[in-house]
Amino acid sequence: MRVYQTNEIKNIALLGSAGSGKTTLAESMLYEAGVIKRRGSVEGKNTVSDYFPVELEYGYSVFPTVFHVEWNNKKLNIIDCPGSDDFVGGAITSLNVTDQAIILINGQYGPEVGTQNNFRYTEKLHKPVIFLINQLDSDKCDFDNIVSTMKEIYGSKCVQIQYPLETGPNFHSLIDVLIMKKLSWGPEGGEPKREDIPGEEMDKAMELHKALVEAAAENDDHLMEKFFEEDSLTEDEMREGIRKGLVTRSIFPIFCVDAHKDMGVQRLMEFLGNVVPFVSEMPKVRNTRGEEVAAESDGPESLYFFKTGVEPHIGEVSYFKVMSGSVKPGDDLSNADRGSKERIGQIYACAGANRIPVDQLNAGDIGCTVKLKDVKTGNALNGKDADWRYDFIKYPNPKYSRAIKAANPQDTEKMMAALLKMRQEDPTWVVEQSKELRQTIVHGQGEFHLRTLKWRMVNNEKLNVEFEEPKIPYRETLTKKAKAEYRHKKQSGGAGQFGEVHLIVEPYAEGMPDPVTYNFNGQEYKMNIKSKEEKDLPWGGKLVFINSVVGGAIDLRFMPAILKGVMDCMERGPLTGSYARDVRVVVYDGKMHPVDSNELSFTLAARHAFSDAFKAAGPKILEPIYDLEVYVPSDYMGDVMSDLQGRRAIIMGMDAEAGYQKLQAKIPLKELSNYSVALSSLTGGRASFTTKFASYELVPNDLQQKLIAEHEAETKDED
Repeated sequence: MRVYQTNEIKNIALLGSAGSGKTTLAESMLYEAGVIKRRGSVEGKNTVSDYFPVELEYGYSVFPTVFHVEWNNKKLNIIDCPGSDDFVGGAITSLNVTDQAIILINGQYGPEVGTQNNFRYTEKLHKPVIFLINQLDSDKCDFDNIVSTMKEIYGSKCVQIQYPLETGPNFHSLIDVLIMKKLSWGPEGGEPKREDIPGEEMDKAMELHKALVEAAAENDDHLMEKFFEEDSLTEDEMREGIRKGLVTRSIFPIFCVDAHKDMGVQRLMEFLGNVVPFVSEMPKVRNTRGEEVAAESDGPESLYFFKTGVEPHIGEVSYFKVMSGSVKPGDDLSNADRGSKERIGQIYACAGANRIPVDQLNAGDIGCTVKLKDVKTGNALNGKDADWRYDFIKYPNPKYSRAIKAANPQDTEKMMAALLKMRQEDPTWVVEQSKELRQTIVHGQGEFHLRTLKWRMVNNEKLNVEFEEPKIPYRETLTKKAKAEYRHKKQSGGAGQFGEVHLIVEPYAEGMPDPVTYNFNGQEYKMNIKSKEEKDLPWGGKLVFINSVVGGAIDLRFMPAILKGVMDCMERGPLTGSYARDVRVVVYDGKMHPVDSNELSFTLAARHAFSDAFKAAGPKILEPIYDLEVYVPSDYMGDVMSDLQGRRAIIMGMDAEAGYQKLQAKIPLKELSNYSVALSSLTGGRASFTTKFASYELVPNDLQQKLIAEHEAETKDED
């Protein structure tokens, strides 16, 4: 395989909803390019893209698969991305390291929620888009309606380059208005027969051709002038205009294929080779210092590692993009993220499960290597002339969480090691060892996402694990002020223990004035503030600790011990054992003994006094509330709203967005536990949602009593 220059390389991501046919398209592209001699199928479990055992088990793409084809002296690096929203991390990773997105649309359904999500990601990253309507041989395919819907959603930037003469089982020909030819295929697809456009189709073809010419001309002043003068452009001029329009997202070409029958794929690849922008024509990436990194082969050597795969008999396979310079086997590089040194062994061009050794990869190219010592997903390796890091990939917040534990407690360490290894392969798996909840929590993008993790644990790692619903990180706070005092006294021969603490607790709100007096049962307590500490709590909220002790009743040296006793209680609130927050504590009096007083005595006295005062101060439980956005087809809106209302959600608003409804709500975290499963069931998998932490709010009184009772029962069991 020859070495390709930056201006000969194109990087392309295949996106689309589950079932849109990406993996089948990838097979046909590899076949047309001569990389494989026979096309595999998802049903036959023999495709280049889906080769991991878990993918063969479920019949779904789980990981993005990198492969390449050589076409007309150009190298096309293509990443086949998972379609399920549960594996969105693969699509986001791939879009960040490629320069062109092909979004497949299932000809049976038209644009789906997954289509919308993928388009939003391309919009956010400003990536060019080609729409590809697949499965034109389906009885349910209504091509004109699909195009009409797409124009409603994405606007006039959607421009047809092709349209089928017939859809359904008899699909075998289409009109291409860029080259103005009719393309026809035999039963086996492959290379099309090119003919003149039939007379009965000429008016429609000319109308679409003119619209395409106009769209292409809009992206170049010179082409626009020529278009006004001559009312036409040459085929090469149209290609140039379309290329510029792709880069600026001014045009979204629409193509037709039947990937299963290999019809239209060769023509698509011609377009990719001739028109899609090269790496050198795309905007430059910035490093973490905000500096532009130019994709130039003679620049400083810098690699970004965007994906790690773990394969049997090989171990870790590290996939990288050459951000700058050139990489060769034997290069000595520095890891900018981990401070370690690495020597690059053999480098490969990617072809799914297969790898082709190469002597060099230049800026903009994508490849992989094996047996690196200390490189993780997201790391950068640099030559001596660069010290660059990259953090341009931003993943969505998790949507589904489960507590995980090893069925055999002795396997806990192995389980944690396996989890961390799997997170290298998929950074959207987030592993949290929660001290607060005393659980190991795995956060993911959906129920299927975590089910895949469990399958791999059991089948690949030979570890039996159990999932259970994670506890909710409640918070406790006060609703009124209260005071308490406690004397800790203990004599057991020799030096004893003595400490007495009098304190007042009350709710704290930002900006509250310092206390001057308190009144309890008609008795006034004047405060003389000696010192004040404001502690931002690691779990949110504040503790304000005031020393108002006068007359030397308690030495200053014991104040840190009293604060420690208070913090001990803040970490395990009296109602449910949850963290307490937003509390002001005023220590106003106490007693000490010249011999028996020590730090432990005052810590214990403060702990008891604070607990007693907290319980008398109208304690309330707070629960985490999340902002929820649901993207749902209009015909499912009523069912989704009804379900949300049953989950204690508050509907904040509704908007029509790109052919779908966007529903905004606030919902307790407890009610989100199985929401991804419920939403999929309600909408047949055609809706999606995002969540973001919003605030802590008081739980309803009936729920508070239930939570307190559950905690008391749990505590009793532990005793």
